[in-house]
Amino acid sequence: MDTTDPDNPDPDNPDPGNPDPGNPDSGNPDPLEAGMVPVTRRVRWTHALGISVLAFCVWLVLDAPTLQHNAQVSPVGVRRTVALDLLGPVADLSRDLQFSHVVSVGNGVIGRHGNRPGNGSVVVSVGPKKPPVTTTSHPSGSTPTTAVAAPTTTTLPATVDPTASNPLRVLVIGDSLGIDLGGTLVNDLGNTGVVQATLDGQVGTGLTRPDYYNWPVELQSDLPKYTPQVVVVMVGANDPQDLPGPPDVPYGSAAWTATYSGRVVSFMTEAAGAGAKVIWVGMPPMSNGTLSSQMQNLNGIYQAAAAQTGATYLSSWTVLGTPQGQYAAYLVYNGQEVNVREPDGTHIAPGGAEILSQVVLATMRDQLHIPVPPG
Repeated sequence: MDTTDPDNPDPDNPDPGNPDPGNPDSGNPDPLEAGMVPVTRRVRWTHALGISVLAFCVWLVLDAPTLQHNAQVSPVGVRRTVALDLLGPVADLSRDLQFSHVVSVGNGVIGRHGNRPGNGSVVVSVGPKKPPVTTTSHPSGSTPTTAVAAPTTTTLPATVDPTASNPLRVLVIGDSLGIDLGGTLVNDLGNTGVVQATLDGQVGTGLTRPDYYNWPVELQSDLPKYTPQVVVVMVGANDPQDLPGPPDVPYGSAAWTATYSGRVVSFMTEAAGAGAKVIWVGMPPMSNGTLSSQMQNLNGIYQAAAAQTGATYLSSWTVLGTPQGQYAAYLVYNGQEVNVREPDGTHIAPGGAEILSQVVLATMRDQLHIPVPPG
């Protein structure tokens, strides 16, 4: 009788899907050996482009307020004007849809604050330790009273003799160069044991662009907060630029000089009006010839404003430069060669900051007649 399976003509191989019963994988040949190539799906370039454009538009709407701010604080010119014209409507849309609020909250959660003023800010206070508060004993049943020091006045008296219990209060204000000086200066002042010194610095700022950082408003906040008797100011490195309009006022023009001079005078007057003596530290020479010339121009404005307001102008031109007023990265100080400037040719190195700090202390002693010990 024929027992052959009609669906499987090979009786020796009961599994027709596996030609070799001894090898269970022989029925599943390697796709590559069999000439089979995996199929990949290709995305049309138009779809990819569309997705990219959509992602860009979403990012633009979300970040438009930040981009608008960056354009506002950029140098005055055609590029800034065009950027503001293009970003203005998009930034308004972002605010109307509350996207800017969502982005701000998200950035705050991850600790990202963009280019907002405050990112490069430095606030440091150094001074003698405050004496402990004492209480006087009273008979049983009576209410003890706390001995509170008499309130101090901001106005610098004619004769000043600072002590640890009644220290001289000094506020140092500056841009990045002011921070270079200020960090060293407040430490030197604090080391005297008779000075309470505070540094309020903000990188990339000045008096030209209050739309970015408003130093007069900051000073209004600092004066009642720290009640300084002496205010040391060093700003200006970022100020040689046009004043934003409309219309824009070109740097170096008569209108620019008049406006900027007025701001310097107002700043000095504001501090003096609170009873503080003002020491305005001028800019040092720069390695870049153009920038150095601009610093000389600003220094002339500072010196004239100091003469007008009764402030003290302190030139750093030959303190951090050669006797001829030329830029120098190294100077000989007390018989030793000292690195006074950073490699960028603009900022002040720690060695230069220490030299300038000692000149500020000497100015307090010699011109303000404040007996400040060596720091």
